[in-house]
Amino acid sequence: MGTLLAKNADVLVTMDEGRRELRNAGLFARDGVIESVGTTETLPETADIVLDLDGHILLPGLINCHHHLDQILTRNLVAGQNNNLFPWLKAHYRIWGGRTPEDTRTAVLVGCGELALSGCTTAFDHAYVFQNGCKVDDQIAAAAELGIRFVVSRGSMSLGESKGGLPPDDCVETEDEILNDCVRVIDRYHDAAPGSMVQIVLAPCSPFSVTADLMRESASMARHYGVRLHTHLCETLDEERYTLQNMGMRPVAYMESLGWVGPDVWYAHAVHVSDDEVRLFAAKGAGVCHCPSSNMRLASGIAPIKKYRDAGVRTGLGVDGAASNDGSNLLVEVRETMLLARLKMGLLPPEGPQTVLSTSDPLRAKEWMSAREALEIATIGGASVLGRDDIGSLAVGKCADFFTLDLNSIAYAGALSDPVAAVVFCAPTRARHTVVGGRLIVDEGEIVTLDMAPVIREHNRNAARLAALHV
Repeated sequence: MGTLLAKNADVLVTMDEGRRELRNAGLFARDGVIESVGTTETLPETADIVLDLDGHILLPGLINCHHHLDQILTRNLVAGQNNNLFPWLKAHYRIWGGRTPEDTRTAVLVGCGELALSGCTTAFDHAYVFQNGCKVDDQIAAAAELGIRFVVSRGSMSLGESKGGLPPDDCVETEDEILNDCVRVIDRYHDAAPGSMVQIVLAPCSPFSVTADLMRESASMARHYGVRLHTHLCETLDEERYTLQNMGMRPVAYMESLGWVGPDVWYAHAVHVSDDEVRLFAAKGAGVCHCPSSNMRLASGIAPIKKYRDAGVRTGLGVDGAASNDGSNLLVEVRETMLLARLKMGLLPPEGPQTVLSTSDPLRAKEWMSAREALEIATIGGASVLGRDDIGSLAVGKCADFFTLDLNSIAYAGALSDPVAAVVFCAPTRARHTVVGGRLIVDEGEIVTLDMAPVIREHNRNAARLAALHV
């Protein structure tokens, strides 16, 4: 892979233990691993690849902790435009179930390409519809074409409508099929070494689409093989009503009864939780992935992100499925994380006589979500959720995963009194460079690892074919 030198950045955000922000700075990497971070004069003078970042800000690569890349086949589906979660899912299940490996390839390339253009260097994909002959292998091969660091689930649905679940019976698998394929995928692909480009997660989809037995067996298998666990949880009040009616308990209590609250588990959404449940997550080490655009799009609610952070819950960020977001721009999610946390604060009744939310009041200053806190969630927060200490910050020994933004773009004009905060407060711009393991994925604002134009044309044909089959 050779060497890479990034130099002359106006600002370099390390997200290291000291949260250093360096001026006129850069980094030097060899074979995808950072050897030095500092001011430009302290770095080597040359390398195989040299990026002169005068006028740019350099940040750690963003980490996407929850996505459904196949859903890029059903963005903006008419039948799903004005629905909350359960009817939205029913409008989509059979379309996702009808996809082919070729459909999956273009969806992953489009989604990961869009992520890379927003500064994302590591993506998690929650894939769970496999009754159609598609395999996790399809996602892994496509992600490798683009060059993004990839964490993917061998997800599952086993509880069809006839057994009280939400998905149609023809969209679920038998549990023996699921568990056997989980072993195959882990054995073939999971790489736990530092710098790994592919890791496997076991991810039964949700409390309303899998059985309790499959949840328990998946947890046992994951812990035997040393892989992580993931599922949707507490996304909507409909889910809460479902578990109360069918399991006699709230979703978090149900997870705890199955051995699914622990340091190797993280949940997507976690919107509707009590203070006691937040404390339980913190005590047991469970993580959460905040998906602000999706939660707004489906009217699911606002997750208590400040409570999670204040309690010490590991918290990351995700774009969620492209059909419940219609985009895969993680920098947008960073901004919306900050704004939604402030909205939630403003919706709460003030305590005592205080009626004005002001940082001048020390009792209320800590309630504000700052730009830097939102960036932490998307970088070192995401790394913690995925159980990785080799990504998320720029420091010696870490992976050379980073992105840059042009501070001279129109979006940041007049905002450079604090360039780091400008990245979040101002409208998101396209990454100028995105580097994964020392390899340029985006250069001068364009994907350079493959020609995206024919991929997009093919993807549009695939999406139109699937939509026509399920009108």
